[in-house]
This record gives sequence, C-alpha cells and structure tokens, in this order.
Amino acid sequence: MKDNQSTGGKCPFMHGGNTATDKTVTEWWPNALNLNILHQHDTKTNPMGEGFSYQEALKKLDVASLKKDLHNLMTDSQDWWPADWGHYGGLMIRMAWHAAGTYRVSDGRGGGGTGNQRFAPLNSWPDNVSLDKARRLLWPIKKKYGNKVSWADLIILAGTIAYESMGLKTFGFAFGREDIWHPEQDIYWGAEKEWLAPSDERYDDVNSPDTMENPLAAVQMGLIYVNPEGVNGKQDPMKTAAQVRETFKRMAMNDEETVALTAGGHTVGKMHGNGDASILGPDPEGGALEEQGLGWSNPTRKGKGADAVTSGLEGAWTTHPTKWDNGFFEMLFNHEWEPKKSPAGAWQWEPVSIKEEDKPVDVENPSIRHNPAMTDADMAMKVDPVYREISLNFKKDFNAFSDAFARAWFKLTHRDMGPKSRYFGPDIPQEDLIWQDPIPEGKSDYNVEAVKQEIANTGLSVSEMVSTAWDSARTFRGSDFRGGANGARIRLAPQKSWEGNEPERLSKVLSVLQPIADEFDISIADTIVLAGNVGLEQAIKKAGFDVAVPFLPGRGDATEEMTDIESFEPLEPLADGFRNWLKKDYVVSPEELLVDRAQLMGLTAPEMVVLIGGMRVIGTNYGGTKHGVFTENEGVLTNDFFVNITDMSYSWKASNSGLYEVCDRDTGAVKWTATRVDLVFGSNSILRAYAELYAQDDSKEKFVKDFVAAWTKVMNSDRF
Repeated sequence: MKDNQSTGGKCPFMHGGNTATDKTVTEWWPNALNLNILHQHDTKTNPMGEGFSYQEALKKLDVASLKKDLHNLMTDSQDWWPADWGHYGGLMIRMAWHAAGTYRVSDGRGGGGTGNQRFAPLNSWPDNVSLDKARRLLWPIKKKYGNKVSWADLIILAGTIAYESMGLKTFGFAFGREDIWHPEQDIYWGAEKEWLAPSDERYDDVNSPDTMENPLAAVQMGLIYVNPEGVNGKQDPMKTAAQVRETFKRMAMNDEETVALTAGGHTVGKMHGNGDASILGPDPEGGALEEQGLGWSNPTRKGKGADAVTSGLEGAWTTHPTKWDNGFFEMLFNHEWEPKKSPAGAWQWEPVSIKEEDKPVDVENPSIRHNPAMTDADMAMKVDPVYREISLNFKKDFNAFSDAFARAWFKLTHRDMGPKSRYFGPDIPQEDLIWQDPIPEGKSDYNVEAVKQEIANTGLSVSEMVSTAWDSARTFRGSDFRGGANGARIRLAPQKSWEGNEPERLSKVLSVLQPIADEFDISIADTIVLAGNVGLEQAIKKAGFDVAVPFLPGRGDATEEMTDIESFEPLEPLADGFRNWLKKDYVVSPEELLVDRAQLMGLTAPEMVVLIGGMRVIGTNYGGTKHGVFTENEGVLTNDFFVNITDMSYSWKASNSGLYEVCDRDTGAVKWTATRVDLVFGSNSILRAYAELYAQDDSKEKFVKDFVAAWTKVMNSDRF
C-alpha cells in the first residue's frame, strides 16, 4: 500500500499488457530475427489435445445428412440476414471462393485448408465484407456435427453444395482440412500499412504485372485477387486482363481455368453496393464487444438484403442469379457496355440497352428489375484476345463450360490439400489429376537391413548420402503438402537440374543407388532415404552412440508424365541454410530465408537448431565449404557446433568477403569461417538458449537423439 501511495495511487495492474497496443520485442528491436513463424507449429493453442484425430472423427461423420442440411440451408432464409432471392448460394460461394482464393503457388501459403478465414486479418479484409454473416449462418450446422467436420471443410463444402443446389454437376469433394486455432503468422500478405493501398506499392512497374512482389498474388492489400473497378480503381479492361492473368497464374491457374472461374463465379449471386460504404461500422476485429465478432454494421436503413453494401459495386451479372446456366457469357457478349457509378459510388459496367425481361429482378421484390452489372475483370474476358476466344467457345458449348468450371472449382478448393492420400469422403473423384502430384504406391515388404548393408558397401561418403536424402526431402511444404522425398522427383526435371541440388554430385549418387533399387525391386525414393539413414548411422557410431534411425518404407517413384514441370519450379530452393547455401544475395537476409524454409518444412525452432548443428559437423555444406563446420572431426555427429559457437575463448569479426572469421581470442589466429546463418545461433537470444542447451556436457546423447527425431520428421513429412 505504501508503494502504491508513493507512486501517486497507480493501479497495480499492467493495463493493456495483453492487447495489441503494446510493442512486441520485434517492434522495439526491428532488426532482431523474428522467430514467430516457427512457433506456428506450437500445439499449445489447440484445444483438441494430442489424442484427437480429425481423420478418425471424419469416419463418424454422416456425410449424406450433412449435405442435406446444407442444401436445406441454402433456401432457409433467416430474418437477421435475409438471403438474396431467398437463396444463400451466392453468399456461400463467395465465402468458399475467398477462403480458397488466397492460395498462391509460390510458397503454397494461403488457401482454405486451415479455416483461417475465421481469424484476422482475413476475417476483416475489405474484400471479405459480410462473410462474417455467412459463417454465422453455418454455425447451427457446425454446432450440430461438432468435431466430426472442421470449419475449413465446412466452409468449402458450403460453396460446393451451393453450386449443386443451383444446378451444377460438381466434380467432387474431399474432406480432410484441419482447423487452426489462431491467426497464421507465417503468411506475408504485403508490406502496405493501409487497406487497399495503391497497387504501385507491390509492383516495380504496375504496368508490368509480372513485377509484382513475390510471393504475393493479389494486386492490393485486402483483396483476394484484382480490383473490380480496374487497376488502381481506373477502368481499363485490357490492363485489368494483364493483372488477372498474372494473379491467376500465381494461384496456379491457366487461361482456360481463369475464364471458367471468373464466369462461373459470376454466373450466380450479385454484387452489393446499394448504399454509402463510408458509413459502415468497423470490421469484425475492430468492432465493439456488443457486436460479438460481427462487423461492417450499417447505421442507416436496414443495411441488408436490397440495401447491403459489400464491394460497393451493385447488381447481378445474369438474368437468373440463382441458376447455373450460360447467362454470364450471353449477357457479356449480347450487349454493349458502358461505365457507370453504383449507388455506393464505385465504377462498374452496365449495358447500354437491355430488354426489361433480360434484367435480373430485385433480391426482395420480384416486381422490380435492375440493370445487370459487370466488373472490369468481367469485361477483360471480352476484350483480351485469348480470354475472348475461350469465352466464346464456352458460350457456344455450355457443357464444356460446365465441365471446365467444375474441374477448376475443384482445383481451386483442393489445391492446398496436397496428394489424394490426404483426401477423405465418398465424393473423391477417381481420376488422377496432374496438379495433385500423383505418386504410385511403393513396395514396403522387403528386407530393409539387407538394402542398408548393400548401400553401406558402395563407398559413398556420409556427406554424399545425407546431402542427397536431405535435398530430396527438403522440398516438402507444409503449406500445401507438396514436395518431399516420396516420388523421388529429385531425379526428374526440373529438380535434377536445380543448382541447389548439385547436379553433378546428385547424378553420381543416383547412379550408385539405382542398381540397388533395381536389385531389390524397390523404389529409388526409399533407397535415397535409406542411404541418408545409413550415412547418419555411420556418423552416430563414430560419435560413440548406438542409435538407430527409424525408417518407414513404401515410397513410390513418380514419372515425368506424372510431373507438372512448370508447377514444380516454385519449389526450387533459392537458399538452404541447413546446407549453408545461398544462390545469390537477396534483400531478405540469409537467416530470415532459413527461418522461412524451416517453417515451410513444418519444423519448430528447436528442430531447426538441432538440424543445423548436426548438418554442419556431418559435413553437408553445399560444395563442401567449411563455413560453420566448427569441429575437428567432420563426419561425426557431435555437438561440437554448439560447443564452439558458445565458447568465449573465440572472438568473431566480419571479413571483407562478406563472411565472418572465428578467431582465437588470445592469438588472433583464424580458427574457422562462418556465414550469417552460423553466427545467428550465437547472437539471437532465443537461438542461443537452444544452442547452449545442446552445448552442455550432459546433452551429447540428447543432441544425437533430437537430431535423429528431427531428421526422421523431415524424411517422413510427406507421408500421410
């Protein structure tokens, strides 16, 4: 009490200590290495517990009953948020589209596979206005089926059922998306500090769409793909066409898929801009407590139904917005269009003249008809020569359009789920699609020890075996479950020629391992991983420990015909801190590239640390360089890297070559050289804490066992 009085009666509680108003460590020290994305794999936020298996829960799901409930929901209008024309299809499709449409092929991040639309920033993006209502409309169904269906699956399924209810024969659907329980900190959405900042901020030249900053795909902060009013809000369909093409390419879509998705997405539903968008209330994350997580409240009129405001553009695209038909192409090509302002003041395109009976009716009063409307992206389908030809072909052949859209919708909503082995449910298409990265099932019933002995007799070095296995497995991305050792695509184009895979060394090792795979009639994929394990066990034995490296057989070998070369190019590593390699200098620091790679591989911070320490002393550096090889016994799995990085008998200084020298503190003699990636394990307080743990005298065996566990995780990361 005395202390309280002496400080002027200050409250003893730290107000705001748990809110976003307080600066974080990285805000106080912006140059510090941010490891937050590695903590994304922390399970402490997951309330389900280690014993919960979503795959097991799915086995108890009554899929037919769930689909029936969703079909009923589509036309079961609720007074608190009435459905347009009595059908929620357009709203549910937009929700599913905006969940899946954030996927980008460059890093595999985004997409609808985690249910991340429930959290910031996505739940409050300007492009997602009113989708909070769609998720609340789904809540009674989620409540009913509970843990047997994830939000991620339910959101995408709702969009698919919406199309079915409107008459589309869908291509299929797969369950298997597991929910996250907090915002994804690992996704970079752009550097802008305000919503919908001008496109110029993420392009070197906004007139050259391919100069958009990687890995981004959307043209502005807070948009799913392009600005519906045109580039930076200025109508010019040809310029917009160029942005559409680049954006959809970065979403892994070709021109035909782009036209199909654009037209199919706008065949049903409408845009909402019948009011003043500037008076809408805060987004969900900024709303008052009494809003209960809903956002964008409209203080005037009723603010919903015919008076709803979302994009600011107003109108339906087709005559019959609740019916799957060819109305989009007929409307687009059968009329001339002119720019007009919506009631909310947004630029859109409306027909110069149109018959009254061709206009869509009002969402609430069928006796009233309104002009249809098109976005700048819609008009791009008419003016761009390639898009125009595809569109006219679809206009002539409705069945071809329907099939193309059904396939493109399936790809859009399943692209981030990985291979078919991760799919679950009765509606999985039988057809194998090349974008699913198909891999045949491999043989698993064979004498593993005999194969290992044969590999050990080849004379391949520890470094050659471990490096090849690592390079084969390191392509795995937990973001979209692509890459990895399964399939052995490291021996196929484009991977066999990637600079980071050291093609000459790779070719030598594969020429030695392939005959062994042939002899035992097993996959080269299994043989590569086994060789890595053999090399690792040799390094462990030299360290004085007897620790077996677990192995899971059964990988298959993909073929060139099963490999979409273009779609694999974004998986090429441009840096690999684990092998101390950097293709060239980048704006992003090498240690930041390391953290990003580790997160994509699904590694935690401790796993990243232990793998670095082991890979260095085993001698797996790219090109055999000695940077960071802080040991006198290269090829032996010791904790020497950590012992020496924490040893204060050394000093560290930058050299003219851009490297660092580790010097004897007394004599000044250079003992070792190092890169930024090496020294960050001594300079960063969090990484140093892990390094000190492994440097302890009582941690030698722990280090070996932890390395083996992390190594095994990497080798099996693509096995489901």
